[in-house]
Amino acid sequence: MGPTDGRRQRRTRRRNPDDRQHFHPGAPAGCDGKKGGPDHCLGRSRGGLTTKIHVVVDAQGLPIRIGLTAGQTHDGQIVDRLLKHLGPRTIVLADKAYDADRIREMIQEQGPRPISRKSNRKWKPCFSKRLYRERNLIERFFSKLKHFRRVATRYDKLAANFLAMIQLASMRLWLRAYEPTT
Repeated sequence: MGPTDGRRQRRTRRRNPDDRQHFHPGAPAGCDGKKGGPDHCLGRSRGGLTTKIHVVVDAQGLPIRIGLTAGQTHDGQIVDRLLKHLGPRTIVLADKAYDADRIREMIQEQGPRPISRKSNRKWKPCFSKRLYRERNLIERFFSKLKHFRRVATRYDKLAANFLAMIQLASMRLWLRAYEPTT
């Protein structure tokens, strides 16, 4: 414990031989120095840092598949992953950004009919304005999704955490759609 006469024992201070202020070599804690680590899906644009949320919804406007990309990437880059398993009698209503020959061929190989059209297309595919109006389901889904504050403002740094919040909000929308009203 110490001396028995009540005096405090004085400890000798350990000093490093080179008298530097920081005794531990290397970068400070928390800086691992890795560049280009996990993808954050943050893209730079005029509005700042942005993330695009890509969603496939069913006929009731409920999400089936969700994907994220950085704000400056083209919408057609994630379409392969989102439209992987389509049923044979499915009608795909898509935005004009998804109207590319490669995407149309991929959809037609799986069986469904694609309905979207760019105005500057030389070849005009068959197009139903009545069916295209049903695209508002996706717009209504995004409106409901933005009621969740954490999704609307993107507090999460990592894309995996942000995607998890979107999935959690989507599950709440599914539960709300199928909960009994009585």
